[in-house]
Amino acid sequence: MAESFTTSNRFFDTKHYPRGFSRHGDFTIKEAQVLERYGYAFNELDLGKRNPATAEEQQFVEVCRGQREPATEAERVWSKYMARIKRPRRFHTLSGGKPQMDGAEDYTDTDD
Repeated sequence: MAESFTTSNRFFDTKHYPRGFSRHGDFTIKEAQVLERYGYAFNELDLGKRNPATAEEQQFVEVCRGQREPATEAERVWSKYMARIKRPRRFHTLSGGKPQMDGAEDYTDTDD
């Protein structure tokens, strides 16, 4: 990753990881370090704000677009991060009642 993913900015996600990547438990220490060091560049490439400058960055963009499976450490870490922040949130209700079902199959037509 020497000439690829160069950036002077550290990457933090205070919305999803307010205490940092390494303190949350989703990432290993090494993965957290990769995210902090290169995540800003990963994010810019993923969003199209930055054009790929190397073949490695081009392949990274292809992974972000779903055109290839992640193969490098950078691709695997970013894919894991994106999967974590895009996972569906659990749905909670305040009613305390049972979930509503489509009642069409619950009734039979009888003339009792």
